Amino acid sequence: MIHVMQFGARPTSDGVLRAMFAARKSVFVDLLKWDVPVIDGTYEVDQFDDIHATYLVLADSEGGHLASARLLPTTRPHILDSFYAELCEEAPPQAPDFFEITRFCLDRGLTARERRSARDTLVTALAEHALANRITAYTAIAEMPWFQQILAFGWRCRPLGLPQLIDGTMLVALRIEIDADTPAQLAAAGIIPSIDLHAVARAAA
Repeated sequence: MIHVMQFGARPTSDGVLRAMFAARKSVFVDLLKWDVPVIDGTYEVDQFDDIHATYLVLADSEGGHLASARLLPTTRPHILDSFYAELCEEAPPQAPDFFEITRFCLDRGLTARERRSARDTLVTALAEHALANRITAYTAIAEMPWFQQILAFGWRCRPLGLPQLIDGTMLVALRIEIDADTPAQLAAAGIIPSIDLHAVARAAA
C-alpha cells in the first residue's frame, strides 16, 4: 500500500519510515556512493528530513519498503534552491503549490519486473497526491538518463535550464506540471499502478 506521512507524525508508521531510510542508505550511499549523512551506519537522513517533509512510501503488507519519494515545499529551503540553483536559467520556482521531489528510491531487492511495477505505482501516486492536495507542479533534479525516463512518462515535463556537469555527473533541473489530465497521460504512456490509488489519495487529502 501507499503510505503518505510526515516525519514523526504517526508513531505507528515508524517501521515504514525506518525501512525507507535504510533503503535510501542502500541505494544512495552503498550503491551510488553519495556523500550524505548516515545515522547509526544504517539510515540515510539529511537536514531536509524534518517536519516539513512529506513522504510517499510504497510498502508491502508487512511494511517492507518497495519504493518511496520525499516531497519538500519550495517556499522553504530545499535542494534545488539551496545547492543547485545554477541549474535553472531563471530563479528556482517557488510557490505554495509547487513541491520538490527528492530521494526517489526503488528498493534494491526488487526484480526488474517488480521495479517497473513499483516505479509506475509511485509515479502515479505522486500525481494523485498532487491532485488531492492542490499541488500544481513538481520540481526535481535528475541525472540525464533518469531525466530521459521521466520525459517518457507522458506527463508535461520540461527542463528549467541546460544540463550541467557537476562533480562528474550531468544533471538537469526540471518542472512537472500536474493537472486533472495527468493520470490519463501517464496511463497512455504505459505508467500503470499495481494498486488502486484513488482511495489512498482521497484519504491523504
